[in-house]
Amino acid sequence: MTQQIVGTELTFTQGFTAAERQVLTDDAVEFLAELVSKFTPQRNKLLAARACWQQKIDHGDLPDFISETDSIRNGDWRVRGIPDDLRDRRVEITGPVERKMVINALNANVKVFMADFEDSLAPSWDKVIDGQINLHDAVNGTISYTNDAGKIYQLKPNPAVLIARVRGLHLPEKHVLWQGEAIPGGLFDFALYFFHNYRQLLAKGSGPYFYLPKTQSWQEAAWWSEVFSFTEDRFELPRGTIKATVLIETLPAVFQMDEILYHLRDHIVGLNCGRWDYIFSYIKTLKNHGDRVLPDRQSVTMDKSFLSAYSRLLIKTCHKRGAFAMGGMAAFIPSKDAEKNAWVLNKVRADKELEATNGHDGTWVAHPGLADTVMDVFSRVLGERRNQLEVLRENDAPISAAELLEPCDGERTEAGMRANIRVAVQYIEAWISGNGCVPIYGLMEDAATAEISRTSIWQWIHHEKSLSDGQLVTKALFRQMLKEEMLVIREEVGEARFNAGRFEEAAHLMERITTQDELIDFLTLPGYELLA
Repeated sequence: MTQQIVGTELTFTQGFTAAERQVLTDDAVEFLAELVSKFTPQRNKLLAARACWQQKIDHGDLPDFISETDSIRNGDWRVRGIPDDLRDRRVEITGPVERKMVINALNANVKVFMADFEDSLAPSWDKVIDGQINLHDAVNGTISYTNDAGKIYQLKPNPAVLIARVRGLHLPEKHVLWQGEAIPGGLFDFALYFFHNYRQLLAKGSGPYFYLPKTQSWQEAAWWSEVFSFTEDRFELPRGTIKATVLIETLPAVFQMDEILYHLRDHIVGLNCGRWDYIFSYIKTLKNHGDRVLPDRQSVTMDKSFLSAYSRLLIKTCHKRGAFAMGGMAAFIPSKDAEKNAWVLNKVRADKELEATNGHDGTWVAHPGLADTVMDVFSRVLGERRNQLEVLRENDAPISAAELLEPCDGERTEAGMRANIRVAVQYIEAWISGNGCVPIYGLMEDAATAEISRTSIWQWIHHEKSLSDGQLVTKALFRQMLKEEMLVIREEVGEARFNAGRFEEAAHLMERITTQDELIDFLTLPGYELLA
C-alpha cells in the first residue's frame, strides 16, 4: 500500500496508523521533502566518491593527510562555540530509541544520553516511527512506560541532555521513496526529530543536538553543514543553533579531522573516538593490504600503537580548535556475580583512566550500571573543571600517517575465530529480528562489533593467514566452524529460542558475506532487506 502526501514528491510504502499520523504530519513531511530533493543528489555523489577513493586504496595506495588542505590544518581558527548544557559531557550513555531504554538512560547518573537511530537500532519501520514519538515525549517530559508486571517507568527531575544519532550517509529509509529510490535514512531521522522538537528544546535552554556517524571525508561534513544551515534559515533560527558531534569511526576520517571541524565550524561541538567502528573501518579500508591484517578482536585494545595515536591526535586536534574530544565506548555489562563484576569494573576503570589522563573530555558507557564507576574516574581527573579543553598536548611529537596505519601484533586463534562466528551470528539474528542492541557474553554488542567479527575472518581467508596452531584459514574451515558453532549456539540459547528465532537465516547471511570475494561494506545493508 503506497501513499503520497499532497504537494510533496515523496511516496510512503506503509499505510499510516495513528503513530505515523503523529510523526508524519503534513508540515513535517513537507520539510522532509525539501531536504530530500535538495540534498539527496549530492549525497549520492558523496557515496560514489567513497567508492572511488576505496578503489585507490584497494590498488595499493595508503590513506594520508591531504596536502591541498594544509592551510586549514595550519590556520588559526576555532569552532563557533559550545552551548552551556553541553559543556560538561564527562559520561554519556548510548542506546536505541526504545521507550523503556530512553527513560532509563535519561535517568542514569550521566550527563548526556545519545538516543540512537543507527548502530544499536534495527531500523524496522515501526521502531523508527516509535523512536520519534519516544524522543518527542522525552523532550516534553511526558514519557512513561509500564511493563507487563505493572511497573511504571517515568522521568526523574533533571534528566540527562538528549542528543539524537541519525543514520549514516549510506543507510536508506526504504519505506519512503523519492523519484523511485529509497531516501537517505539520516535525512529522515534528522528532519523529523528537528521539526517536532526544536521549539521545546530551545524553550528549555537546550537545543537540537545530533551525533553524526560513519563520516569519511570533510566533503561529507560540509554536506551536513549545508543541511543544518538550510534548516536554520528555513525556520529563522540563528546560525549555529543546531549542534553536532561527529564520530571519527572511519580510517579515512582520522586524516581529515581538522577539515571536518573547519567545514562544520558553525555547528560542531566535538569529535568522538568511535573505537569499535574504527577498528572495523581499519580492516575494511585496508582489506587488500596483507601486511595490515589484524589479530583476534580481543587483543586489539586502545593501548595498541595505531589506536593510541588515533586517540591522542583526536584530543590534540579538537582542543586546538575549542572542540570536545570524546572518548570511546565501554561495552561491558555489569555481572550479578560479585567476583566477575569486580573484574568488569576494574577493566572499565583502567580503560577510562587512560582516556581521562590522555585529555578526553568525557566518554561513553553502554549500561547504566557502569555510570557511577566512570563518573568517579572522570570527576577525579576533572576536579572543579567541566571539561579538559585546556589540555592541548602541545608537547606531543607530531603523529604521522605511518603511526595511524601501524600494523597490530597479536595472535589469530581458533578460539578467537569461533568466538567471532558465534557473536556475529547471534547479533545478525537479533538484528534481522528487530533488535539492534544485544548482550552477548558479557558485552553489549551493536553492529560495529559484529562487523569486526565477520570482516576479520573475511580478511584472514582473503590473505590465506594461518591460526596460531598452524591451521590455514580457508572458506572450507570457516564453513566447518560455522556449522559446529551453530550447534553451540543452539545449546546455549536453548531449543525453543533457537527454533523460534531466525538463526538459520543469520548463518546463511554470515556465510555469504564472509566467503564472497568482494567484501560487503556494511552487513546492515543486506540485513535491512530481511527487516520489516
